[in-house]
Amino acid sequence: MQLLPNKLQLDILKRHIGPFIFCFCTLMFLLLMQFLILYIDLLIGKGLPLGIILELIITNLASMVVLAVPMAVLVASLMAYGKITELNELTAIRAAGINPIHVINPVLVASILLSVFLMWFSNDILPDANQRARSLFIDIRLKKPGFDLKENEFYEGIDNYTFLVKEITNESDSLRDVTIYQHPTRDRKEAYIKAQKGRLASKQSGQTLTLFLNDGSVLRKLDRRQKGKLVAVFEETKFERYRISFDLSDLAFSRSNPADRSRNDRTMNIQAMSSVVDSLDNQIEKQKKHILKNTNYIYPTLTNLNTGKKEESKLKQSKIDTTDPPYESQYLALQQFQSKPNQLRLHDIGLMKLRNYKSFIEDVVSDTEWRLERIAQYLVEIHKKFSIPIACIVFVLLGAPIGMYTKKGNLGYAALIGTVFLTFYWISIIQGEKMADRLFISPFTGMWLSDIVLGAVGLIMVISISTPFKLSKLWKHRD
Repeated sequence: MQLLPNKLQLDILKRHIGPFIFCFCTLMFLLLMQFLILYIDLLIGKGLPLGIILELIITNLASMVVLAVPMAVLVASLMAYGKITELNELTAIRAAGINPIHVINPVLVASILLSVFLMWFSNDILPDANQRARSLFIDIRLKKPGFDLKENEFYEGIDNYTFLVKEITNESDSLRDVTIYQHPTRDRKEAYIKAQKGRLASKQSGQTLTLFLNDGSVLRKLDRRQKGKLVAVFEETKFERYRISFDLSDLAFSRSNPADRSRNDRTMNIQAMSSVVDSLDNQIEKQKKHILKNTNYIYPTLTNLNTGKKEESKLKQSKIDTTDPPYESQYLALQQFQSKPNQLRLHDIGLMKLRNYKSFIEDVVSDTEWRLERIAQYLVEIHKKFSIPIACIVFVLLGAPIGMYTKKGNLGYAALIGTVFLTFYWISIIQGEKMADRLFISPFTGMWLSDIVLGAVGLIMVISISTPFKLSKLWKHRD
């Protein structure tokens, strides 16, 4: 078997680098735009520091990398091998006696290395990045909106105050026609403050905001005692200058420690998830043993019947005639008693225990189903950390022969064909994850089915271009 010259191997790899980097950056940009569109309302209007926003974006880039790399591999393979065929280089390689499979080998080896890197990245880097991003999301949601006055709109962002301003000049932070309602608290009375002009000023720390008012009045509600009764009266005070300071510490962004928050399946590595799965399995086994151990739970014993003299006296005091003949029942347990009251007593006890046992079984079934769903969720994430990186290899096996067949190396053809296969792949992954989480299919099937199907198609196509074997021969009938 003739080996491919090293120079040509390097040339084929170089032809993949440019399209791969371009597609990777394009996909990362699209995923980033999607992220910003989804969470723009969460980030705007809360006065978040730029560093916090950048950290949130960077921590979410980790999950985007895992998605973008396999997609970039497929498009790059379609473009590179399509270009090789378009320039008739593949014909020259075949004429030199080199099997086309050797043209795929260097890229296939590179995809294996890339898959190993993604597996490490998904297990060691991605969980911590997701945990930091999740912690930041929670902190941002808990943060109150920043101080943001708007013209002719009531603002209640500061506790115990309501603002209404008719005109705001942003350049100088000057205000006109200001109305402030001061809510009553333990330390101060209710008051209405009106001013013709005002100006905002804050300290460098941003924790204190001072409002300077000019030409206005303060209308306070006071309690005065008149004729032995407390009467509410209003007192108005005119002013030329008035100053109010507000504490904005509650509006400042407060960071929490991500390590103090609990982790879920998206923020755990394989070792941690495997430990949780083992723990849930052990709990299910304990429940099974508990059920098997208590199979005689529903059977009443003779001691429960209390058939002694005390019970006889109770029966005599009741309206039930103890001399009544027993029921002719098909149940052997009831046939053992010679009096109707004891049979009724046994029937009531048995029915009560059956109902209790039914309730117990329903609780166990519900609890077991919840644990099985949790196990499925963790197993899905474990399989996903392998199936998505392996897609790099699958997409090389798929993209290389398709690129050779199309004989088109431009981005348009590659993007169109890649979109079809990527749509199928991601729909299969997403729907497989949902079905596996709901226990309709196994986690392995949900995460690996698309890889197996596309990998089989790609492998058949690679065999078809590298050997005389043709799929059409399978359907030809011999005369």
